[in-house]
Amino acid sequence: MAELSLLADSAGSIPVASVIARKGKTDPALFIGSGKVNELQKVMEEQGAELAIFNHPLSPTQQRNLERHLGFHVMDRTGLILDIFSQRAQSHIGKTQVELAQVRYRMSRLVRAWSHLERQRGGIGVRGGPGETQMELDRRMLATKAKRLENELEKLQRQQRTQRRARNRKDVFSVSLVGYTNAGKSSLFNALTKAGAYAADQLFATLDTTSRKVHLVDVGSIVVSDTVGFIRELPHQLVEAFRATLDETIHADLILHVIDACSPVAREQKAEVEAVLREIGADDIPRIEVMNKIDQMPQTFHRGAVLERDSAGVPSQIFLSAKTGLGLDLLRSALAECSQMTDRIRFEHNRAKTQMAPDELLAPLPERPESSEFNPIPTRKYLSNDA
Repeated sequence: MAELSLLADSAGSIPVASVIARKGKTDPALFIGSGKVNELQKVMEEQGAELAIFNHPLSPTQQRNLERHLGFHVMDRTGLILDIFSQRAQSHIGKTQVELAQVRYRMSRLVRAWSHLERQRGGIGVRGGPGETQMELDRRMLATKAKRLENELEKLQRQQRTQRRARNRKDVFSVSLVGYTNAGKSSLFNALTKAGAYAADQLFATLDTTSRKVHLVDVGSIVVSDTVGFIRELPHQLVEAFRATLDETIHADLILHVIDACSPVAREQKAEVEAVLREIGADDIPRIEVMNKIDQMPQTFHRGAVLERDSAGVPSQIFLSAKTGLGLDLLRSALAECSQMTDRIRFEHNRAKTQMAPDELLAPLPERPESSEFNPIPTRKYLSNDA
């Protein structure tokens, strides 16, 4: 509920009251039951509220029944996140992704508001059958718009793939920042790249993917990308629509999983991010956990920045503060080490591709002639002393 309050605040609303309902089974008509709806209506009238936001997805029928019963506008968690995304998207691809997600969401919310147009009749002897309802017209219009947006998004994705191939040809080491929303990804991105990207203490402060070069000593330049933040119960429409943004994560050489170390639910937030990474197919990419905001934890801040390694000696976890800059040197050294490891792997892979496998060298030829009969140039005869 605290996270829902932050979401509402990020959308521009002012939360005035919170109502919690404990129910073993949701009501199919009102989601929370008629008694709780009456309590909610009373609270809204007393507080002068104009909007009821539910922390769960509502079916179109439940949302419509709640609005009729309450007399106020009702929004669910998915609609609230979509509203925030529509406000924050800046780039063309970001706006296209948000618009596509909104169209898909609206297609599931169409109701029979124009049922009086269902049966169209003519004069005597010209009685038509069931005509086309307004809902069907709206659904077809939204489906056409969704198709247009999908084609436009595919075009933008092709442009991204072209840019990515150019980086791959140069063997540029790419790093993608992921994490729960408001974990400090943009602050860490600015501290590493001096990009000046927008960063604020709010949920979904940035949506558009931003990539910048970072120069590392003894390594050269690498590319670091800041991506959209994840959240609990991220709407499926957004995961599907934001494939273009999440592609930077899928094709990265290394993932920096930024975690808010001072959050009381850091473990749950980490699990949510891991679930989304599995959903988009990025769970097998090497990653380093970045425990951020240690400056807000006295016991951790007193210990200072720490770089931990796994059993193979590879960097696995770093405790730092993007705000104060504590531990950034450890992060840069870890990135340089991972870049050098990746370069060695690429070198071995390319060398293996240029060499013939041992099995191919030892495999017998199907129609190989005897050594005495083999003559590569049949028109010439070889003498015993002929070189």
